[in-house]
Amino acid sequence: MDEHCLSHYDYTLPEELIASRPMEHRADARLMVVHRAQGTIEHRHVRDLPTLLNPGDCLVLNDTKVVPARLKGVRTLTGGAWEGLFLDPATGDDGTPRWHILSNTRGKLQPGEQITLHDAYARPVFRLRMDTKCRADGSWICTPLVDGEPTTQSCWELLQMVGSVPIPPYIRRGVSDEQDVENYQTVYADKPGAVAAPTAGLHFTNELLAELETRGVEHVFVTLHVGLGTFRPISVENLEHHHMHREWGCLEPAVSEKLRQCRENGHRIVAVGTTSVRVLESSCGLQPYSGYTELFIRPPYTFHAVDGLMTNFHLPKSSLLVLVRTFGGDQLLIRAYEEAIRNHYRFYSYGDAMILL
Repeated sequence: MDEHCLSHYDYTLPEELIASRPMEHRADARLMVVHRAQGTIEHRHVRDLPTLLNPGDCLVLNDTKVVPARLKGVRTLTGGAWEGLFLDPATGDDGTPRWHILSNTRGKLQPGEQITLHDAYARPVFRLRMDTKCRADGSWICTPLVDGEPTTQSCWELLQMVGSVPIPPYIRRGVSDEQDVENYQTVYADKPGAVAAPTAGLHFTNELLAELETRGVEHVFVTLHVGLGTFRPISVENLEHHHMHREWGCLEPAVSEKLRQCRENGHRIVAVGTTSVRVLESSCGLQPYSGYTELFIRPPYTFHAVDGLMTNFHLPKSSLLVLVRTFGGDQLLIRAYEEAIRNHYRFYSYGDAMILL
C-alpha cells in the first residue's frame, strides 16, 4: 500500500489497551527501544533512559503548559447547552483581546450571539460574544465580555475561572477530574498555551531528569503550543492534500547554540515528542526562531535536526503516526506497533512509550 495514502496508516487496537490513567510513578511506564540501523526491538522501562543514552546526548523537551481549555455554558438568548474548546488568543482590528475557539451546540449560532460561561459550580461568570466564523475549519473568533464590556483581562486568568482540563475523548470519554489537573501536565510545564499535552513528556520526573544530567545527558526546552494542528484528524486519503493548522513554536537562541554544539561534538539530539520534532525541523538547520509552523512531516522527508525520538503510541490515521513512521522507517514501525499490541503495551496519551535511536 502507498505510503502517501491515509489508509496505509490504519491499524486495529483492542480497546482494553487504551490507557485511562498514567502509571502511579511516571517513569515506570514501559519503553520500547527501536534500533533503526539494526532493525531490532527491545523492551525496557522509561526509568532505564540513563542507560540507553550516551553522555553528551541532548534531550529536547517541550515546555508548553496545558490550559483549562474545555468550556461549558449556555446560549444566552435561548438557554441551550453549549460546549467549546479554546484554541489560542487572537487580537481584533481595534487591538481588543479575542479568543479563537471551537464551538458545539444544537442549532446554528449567529454572529453577535452571546454565550454565558459557567464555573465548576454552574455559576455564570462572564460571556463570549461570537464575532466571526472561520469558514475553513468552522472555528470562531469571539470577544470575552465582563459586565457586558470587552475585557483586557488575560485569557489565561479567565480560563482558570471557567475551563477544565481538555483530555482526549478516547480517555474516559473526555471527562476529566481532579487527578487529570496534575496527570495531564509535564513536571516542567512552563509556558501556557496548549490545549493538549505533549504526552511523551508526561513520563519524566524531576528525579529522572536529575539522574540523566548526572550521567552526562543534557536537556533543553523548546516550546510548541499543541493545538488544532496536532490533534485534528486527517480527512483526506491523499496525504499530499492534508493541510496542518498552524501552531506557535519557539527555539531560543541559547538553545539553538547548545544544540548546534551537541551536533558538532558528535552527539545526538533526541526529541521528546513529535511536537519537539516539529519545532526543530521548522528551524531551518537549528536556527533560532519564534512564530507559527504548519509543517506536516510525511514521506518522503529528510530529517535535518533530529537524531532520535521518544514518543507515545499514536492513534491510527493520525498526523503523529505518519511522522513517527517517516522517522523510524515504515516497515520497522509497523512491526513495532504489532509487537506492542502482542505484548500488551498501553496506548495513547496516558500509555507507554517508545524511543527510536
